[in-house]
Amino acid sequence: MHFRRERRNGVVVSLQETLEAGKEDSALTLSDVLQDGFCMEDACERQDEARRLRRLIEGLPARERKLILLRYGLAGQPPLTQLETAQLLQISRSYVSRLETHALNQLRKGWLQESPGE
Repeated sequence: MHFRRERRNGVVVSLQETLEAGKEDSALTLSDVLQDGFCMEDACERQDEARRLRRLIEGLPARERKLILLRYGLAGQPPLTQLETAQLLQISRSYVSRLETHALNQLRKGWLQESPGE
C-alpha cells in the first residue's frame, strides 16, 4: 500500500540535488537554475513605502484617518464602499466623498514632500 502511494506521488527531487559537476568540484544544483521571482531590494522598498504611508495616515485628523482605514481595508478588514463607510460613521455618502478626497490630497502632498530617506 505504501509503495502505491509513493509511486502515485512521483519522484521527490531536492533543490540541492547536483545536476552536473563543473571544474574544481563546483556542482550546479537545481536551485541554481530555477528562477527566483523574489527580489529583496523590491521587498525592502515596498516595506519602506508601507511604513511611510502608515506614518502619513497617522498624521491625518481622526475622522479622515478612520475613513481611509475603512475605505481601503487598512485596518485588517475588507475595504468598504462609500455608502457602507457613511453608514458606519453616520454621515452622508457625499460627505464621505469630500472627506476622502481631502484625505487623499493630504496624503499625496505629504508623500511628495517627504523624501524616501527620512
